[in-house]
Amino acid sequence: MKGKARAFSVDLMKGERVLGQRSIPTAEVMDLAGGFSEAHHYGTSIFDPLLCELIYRWFCPTGGAVLDPFAGGSVRGIVAACLGFKYTGVDLSAGQLAANEVQAREILRGQRTRKPRWIVGDSRDLQKLVRGQFDLVFSCPPYADLEVYSDDPADISNMAFPDFLRAYQEIIKAACAMLKPDRFAVFVIGDVRDKRGFYRKLPWLTIEAFEKCKVYLYNEAVLVTAFGSLPIRAGQQFRFRKLGKTHQNVLVFFNGDPRRIPAAFPELEFDPGIIESWMQ
Repeated sequence: MKGKARAFSVDLMKGERVLGQRSIPTAEVMDLAGGFSEAHHYGTSIFDPLLCELIYRWFCPTGGAVLDPFAGGSVRGIVAACLGFKYTGVDLSAGQLAANEVQAREILRGQRTRKPRWIVGDSRDLQKLVRGQFDLVFSCPPYADLEVYSDDPADISNMAFPDFLRAYQEIIKAACAMLKPDRFAVFVIGDVRDKRGFYRKLPWLTIEAFEKCKVYLYNEAVLVTAFGSLPIRAGQQFRFRKLGKTHQNVLVFFNGDPRRIPAAFPELEFDPGIIESWMQ
């Protein structure tokens, strides 16, 4: 990676993240305006800024346009702005997007960068809400009803699973229709259980929805998340032989011919110091 590619990676090891030209302690980043994260509204999930940087640098052309159809948190928009990407996020929650704007102004103050754009609306209507084509679709959708974010009938986290799935597929279809050829889409998604305790296969259903749009799975990574109260919860469920879950799937899709990737994306240069820092 060239230039500032080391920013988040190396300085995270020192207890701080570098946002653009301004160094901010990690604790301050997490505390600003309620948590620089989905936690401000959703209460439990925090989207990792380091993961954002990696996704943007690897899978979006320099200065490219990013579409986020589940933009309830501020992280993806703020990190995109710090790195010079043009971010557009859509979400139903006017209150949460207003909080995103507050966080963005605070964290990006004094920086000469294009601010993130958040739009209140139903992502099933993406093509009515947003114009143009995008270089990357990047989002973290609701994990069905694992967290119910509101009582809005249009909120897919508030729907019965068959209705959730239909709406989810519609949103993926709308987003894929706005993705440029030879570009990536990245969804961070985890599986959830039904009321009987069986997994719903949400990552597989996500893959299937993208494939129906002829956007195919190209990479998959496992994001290990904080344990939190997992040992307590797993202990309570042990008699049912349930294993505790502490990971999410990072699904990377490509819209086109992978042989054209080197022509469409800049070459990445790796600093061995980053890998060495991660390994320590």
